[in-house]
Amino acid sequence: MNAETLLPVIFMAVMGLALLAYVVLDGYDLGVGMLMHRANDAEKDTMVASIGPFWDANETWLVLGVGLLLIAFPKAQGVVLTALYLPTAAMLIGLILRGVAFDFRVKARAHHKPLWDRAFMAGSAIAALAQGWMLGRYVTGFADGALATGFAAAIALTLPAAYVMLGATWLVMKTDGALQAKAVRWAKLAWAPMVAGIVLISLATPLVSATVRERWFSMPGIIALLPIPLTTAVALVAARLLLNSSRILGKDCWAPFALVVGVFVLSFFGLAYSLYPYVVMDRITIWQAASAPASLAVILIGTAISVPAIIVYTVFAYRVFWGKTGELRYA
Repeated sequence: MNAETLLPVIFMAVMGLALLAYVVLDGYDLGVGMLMHRANDAEKDTMVASIGPFWDANETWLVLGVGLLLIAFPKAQGVVLTALYLPTAAMLIGLILRGVAFDFRVKARAHHKPLWDRAFMAGSAIAALAQGWMLGRYVTGFADGALATGFAAAIALTLPAAYVMLGATWLVMKTDGALQAKAVRWAKLAWAPMVAGIVLISLATPLVSATVRERWFSMPGIIALLPIPLTTAVALVAARLLLNSSRILGKDCWAPFALVVGVFVLSFFGLAYSLYPYVVMDRITIWQAASAPASLAVILIGTAISVPAIIVYTVFAYRVFWGKTGELRYA
C-alpha cells in the first residue's frame, strides 16, 4: 500500500477517533445539562461542578474532527457542511449558549441565576438534537424522501436520550448522597427510550441504505459482525441490572458509565464498518475526497504532534480531577 492509498485511511481513522472521543466526552456533559431541570439549586451546582474541569476541553475533539474533515477531505467537507448548514448552525448556537450560561450563572444575581440555568439546559438540548439530526442525514448520504427524513428524526431523538443516559451514569460515578440516588433513577428512566431508539434505528438503517443492508445481511459478513449487536445487547442489559444494585452507590459506581461508553464504542465500530470506504455514503470515497498526497504528508506532521498532545492533556485532566465532585468553585 503506497502513501497515496494509505494516508487517506490514516486521516479517516484519526477523524473517526476524534469524533468518537467527542461524542463520549461531550456527550456526558450534554446529558448532565439536559438533566438539570430535575435537580434543585444546590444539586445543579454540584452537577455543573462535576463537568466543570472537563466540558470545555471535551469540545476540542469536535474542533479536531471537523478540522481534519476540512483540510484532509476538502471535497467531502463542501458536500457535508453544505447539506448540514442549518443543523450545524443550530449546534454551534447551542454550544455557545452553554458556554455563556456556564460562566454567567455564577456571576449573575440570585434572581437571574435560574435564567442562565435554563439557558444551559436549552443549549445542551439544542446541541444534542442538532447532532442527532446531522448523524441521521449523514448516514443516509443526505438522501431525500420521507423515509430518510424520518430516519434522521429518529436519530435526532435517540441521541439526546443516549446522552442523558451517559450523563446520568456520569453523575452516579461522580456524586454521592441524594443526588447520586436521583441519578440512578434518571438513568433508569433514560434506559428504555435509548434502547428503543437503538433497536428501531438498527432495524431502519438497512431500509434506508442498500449498502448497509448488503454488508450486514450477506454471508459470511453477518456471522463475523454478529458479536457487535450481541455485545451491545449484553452491555445494555448489564447496565440496567446494575442500576438495580446498591453496589453502584459504592465502589462499583463506575460500572454503569463504563458499560454505556462501551455501547457508544460498539455503535461507532458498527457505523464505521457500514460507511467505509465512503466519506459521503454511496457518493464519495475517502480517496476521491482526500487532499493531494504531498499535502497530507505535511498535515500528518502537525497531526502527529497535536493529537498526542490532546490525548496527554485529556488523560492528565481526568487524572487530576478524578474522584467524587466537591463544592462548586470559580476562580
